[in-house]
Amino acid sequence: MAAYPATRMRRLRQADWTRRMVRETTLTPDDLIWAIVVSESADPRQPVAAMPGADRLSVAETAKAARRARELGIPALALFPHINPAKKDEVGSAGTDPDGLVCQTIKAVKDAAPEVGVMVDVALDPYTTHGHDGVLRDGEILNDDTVARLTDQARAFAEAGADVIAPSDMMDGRIGVLRGMLEDDGFTNTLIMSYAAKYASAFYGPYREAVGSATALQGDKKTYQMDPANIEEALREVELDLEEGADMVMVKPGLAYLDIVHAVKQAFQAPTYAFQVSGEYAMIKAAGANGWIDEDRAILETLMAFRRAGANGVITYFAEHAADMLGA
Repeated sequence: MAAYPATRMRRLRQADWTRRMVRETTLTPDDLIWAIVVSESADPRQPVAAMPGADRLSVAETAKAARRARELGIPALALFPHINPAKKDEVGSAGTDPDGLVCQTIKAVKDAAPEVGVMVDVALDPYTTHGHDGVLRDGEILNDDTVARLTDQARAFAEAGADVIAPSDMMDGRIGVLRGMLEDDGFTNTLIMSYAAKYASAFYGPYREAVGSATALQGDKKTYQMDPANIEEALREVELDLEEGADMVMVKPGLAYLDIVHAVKQAFQAPTYAFQVSGEYAMIKAAGANGWIDEDRAILETLMAFRRAGANGVITYFAEHAADMLGA
């Protein structure tokens, strides 16, 4: 590169048209997956104190959201359940109910907007009295017993019409077992997006309020979710999940783990997603509400950061608003 003044880097920044012409990374509604917490309540919307604007939605309201997603060009919804505490038990039985909340919502969304993809979280924590992602016995999360429960859960969701099964539990070997079940049961086109690198993070707190597991959680999840200090471990987890049959992989949380997103994409060149989790959402909303940042600019800037790091897309509670801004 020639030295200054022959090279003036600012020449390419001087006008909107030049900035757009040389832009290296793009952000469109195609890059967004809309995270929605669904509720059994008859009320269309139930506010979540820690996540202003990201209400729990009834089944009917989620169906409306699917039509809105279609209108905005958002490819898919990611569904997470808020379950009545009376239906919870030690092993998360409500998660396998074919007439349960998630299965009802899958069917309602596919009826309302069949062109919109439906991704469902496969884990036990919204359904258990102890708030863990697995079967708990004598203080230990049992890996293989949990995988068996997750398999039943994924089968129920696939039968209801889910397009993407997204296991978020971080149990060993679950991708291979789930892929085998889907193949054996005839769901050969059902996708698996693995939460391949999910860290034991402080950024999940508002979500746990949203799904009702915050007060139930006993202890922590450090024996199955990853240590935030580790990169190489994440690459091993991703490699194993891809070998076992994952179609796509995810890094969670997002902004504090952009180095992991980049490393995963560089190492495997597989479809890679990031989850802009509830804590990230809450921080932006709180700072915006206090006038400390420009909320809309911060939303788009952070989403662009995921894309710049190498993510093919982002699961985010901001999807509707971001898509609306991008389409303006």
